[in-house]
Order: sequence, then structure tokens, then C-alpha cells
Amino acid sequence: MRLLATLAASAALLTATLAAVPAEAQIRNAPAPRALEFAAYIFAASNVCGYRIGTDTFEALLVKQGTRSADVSPRGPFGGRVQSIFALMSNDMAQNREKACLAVAGEYGPEGTVAKNVLLPAGADAAPAPGADKPAEPAPAPKPAQ
Repeated sequence: MRLLATLAASAALLTATLAAVPAEAQIRNAPAPRALEFAAYIFAASNVCGYRIGTDTFEALLVKQGTRSADVSPRGPFGGRVQSIFALMSNDMAQNREKACLAVAGEYGPEGTVAKNVLLPAGADAAPAPGADKPAEPAPAPKPAQ
């Protein structure tokens, strides 16, 4: 009985302590290996094929896998693991660049079969802001003082 009371008190203390710690400061479990492989694959395709990464779509797919782009970036807590996988994938893609680039574009490009707009063509710019189709007008010249 006494042991159960001690365990219950310890659990309550731990719960209260964790509730007081901000969410971003809590220790997180490592992302699933599949999430790390996905990030490395997208980074390798960007590197080898010259695609730009559609950051919003990429981030949304990582969130679905239980991680964030900050976690898998080179300076993130799991960046070292992603870079190791990235190096292997980049070397494999570079050996048969043309087929690899067509494959990843078919999976994650603008018309991707897995997800659209994760990888964007290098020359494609982000969608223009509304009203950006007309050139900027120069500011009116100040009137001379009388």
C-alpha cells in the first residue's frame, strides 16, 4: 500500500513538472526512420537534380510523419542522421541522374503521384503576389518649395 501511494505521488509530481515545462523544451522522441529517409530523399533530389523544395508542402508531409523540418535540417537534432542517408542517396541518384530525376519529379514534382509540389523546377518562382503582374510605379516627385 505504501509503495502504491509513493508511486502515485511520484507520478503526480512528474505530471505536474512536465506540464510546467514549455512544449518546445520537452525531450522529443526521434522521428520515425521513414521520416528521416523521406527528408534525405527530398534533399538529395534537390541537390542532384537542381529542384527547389516547396517548403510548405515539405513541412506538411513531415508533420504527417511526426517531425518538423527544423528537426531534420543539417543543424537540427537529427540532421546528422539525415546527412548520412542523404550522402548515400545522392551518390545513387548521381550514378543515373536522368532516370533518378524523372522518377523523383514523377513522385514529388508539380504533377507528383505521391505528393504534388514538394519538388519544384529550378526556374519556377513562387506564385506572384496579387497585383504583382503590373510593374511598380515610381513615387511622385516632391513639389518644389515656393
